[in-house]
Amino acid sequence: MTTTLTRALSGVVYVLLLVGATLYSQYSFLLLFGLLLLFSVVEFCKLVHLKPIFPLLIATGGYILFNLNNTVKTNEILLLIAALTVSVRALLFLFEKKDRHLDQLSKYVFLIGYLIIPIIIFTKIPFVYNIYVPEIIISILIIIWANDTFAYLVGITMGKNKLFERISPKKTVEGFAGGVIFSIVAGIILAQFYLHQDTTKWIIIAMIVSAFGTLGDLIESKFKRIAGVKDSGTIMPGHGGFLDRLDSIIFVAPFVYLFYQIIYYVS
Repeated sequence: MTTTLTRALSGVVYVLLLVGATLYSQYSFLLLFGLLLLFSVVEFCKLVHLKPIFPLLIATGGYILFNLNNTVKTNEILLLIAALTVSVRALLFLFEKKDRHLDQLSKYVFLIGYLIIPIIIFTKIPFVYNIYVPEIIISILIIIWANDTFAYLVGITMGKNKLFERISPKKTVEGFAGGVIFSIVAGIILAQFYLHQDTTKWIIIAMIVSAFGTLGDLIESKFKRIAGVKDSGTIMPGHGGFLDRLDSIIFVAPFVYLFYQIIYYVS
């Protein structure tokens, strides 16, 4: 089996698993992302050289606490503030010129604020209307995949100017622009024909996903660069680890959730 075919089959299985679990029920959605969280925690611990036992306990406890029990809105807002604060720290980490190794405290700050809390927040997004709306998650995933796919295709065909060569030599400004444009197109189509929601809102969500999804990819690339590895894991043939597939979702989630909160309070 060729590498391309293996990668394609692995990607199809991953997409079908995400879409199927999300559409089937809220419980299959929560179960799947709970498992993805645990796998991602193990991979992140390997990248930053943390023993995984305590981080797995933190992830399991936090996920159960905030998803299997009713939580007040204030606690969710506090989670959001924590995630956004660590997101700023992650951006500063990305743009640091020196690839320095993290101290123990920073490792746990990123573990909790960059990985665990954002995945918990992501699982809150389909409940923004106080009922489970899986179409929101499916639409966000489609926009993420559109951004990744067309950023790659435009990049390899038209890319000339490097976006952030020190961290990701293959990414180009042209590829980034292509990803943004086709993400917006996907957002418009989804809003009109799938979600039947306000088009402007989904254009904004598409721009958020494109910008912060790309940054999330770059941040994870920096973690891998410091660790001296190409992929976060090997569980997905041709794609690396689960953290490699979730890096955009992880960094996008707090900003999309923030956008929904702004809409809620303004309206």
